[in-house]
Amino acid sequence: MNKRLIIIGLLIVAISIIGKLVFSAAKHIKVDDFKPAAVIFVVDSSASNQKGLAAQKKTVRQICNILDPEDTVKILRVSEDAYLIYEGAPFNGSGIDKAMEAFTKYDEKDYGTAYGIGLKKAFSHALTMKKNGYLPAVVVLGDLENEGAVDKQINWDTLPKNVQNVKKYAPDLAMMFLYAHPEKLDMVKEKLGPVLGEKKLLISPEQNVDKTVKSFIHALDR
Repeated sequence: MNKRLIIIGLLIVAISIIGKLVFSAAKHIKVDDFKPAAVIFVVDSSASNQKGLAAQKKTVRQICNILDPEDTVKILRVSEDAYLIYEGAPFNGSGIDKAMEAFTKYDEKDYGTAYGIGLKKAFSHALTMKKNGYLPAVVVLGDLENEGAVDKQINWDTLPKNVQNVKKYAPDLAMMFLYAHPEKLDMVKEKLGPVLGEKKLLISPEQNVDKTVKSFIHALDR
């Protein structure tokens, strides 16, 4: 009887010690806080980019499909000018397709590329969404060619400073540039790499887009 009581007592002590160890370890486990993302797409629909536009629109849908229901997206159409053509849930495939089909159609007059205006608007949306509790990301799809009115184009000398200013209020900003020629993407890396870092800046020509898109989820801290 005494032996049984001793064994039971030792088991209780052992369980108590193990319980304390588990509780102590659990206190030090960090639970990742999920942050919904706001992904702002800048899609080049200019005449000079029409050849690659169909694939680029499919990539927009591909990215939307890997996002979470709590995330939100905005799509900016860039050509002679830049303006918002969709905002809402990433899984509203029908709405996204209709918006891109209606507002990215070929127009021989739309030769210019207002990437500068598009990025300015994208950064404004990113800051607004950050205030609303979202992790902002800007995804640029197109050839990055500067055409048309100079004042609407990207100023590569001032762009790094503009991104740095956005990061003051949205330090977790991520950017991805897809489908441009490697020469253009190399310039993106040179200009924005020191500002955004390796994890938060993703680039890819057409040939490696699928692999880069799969890595995009990590840029959203997931």
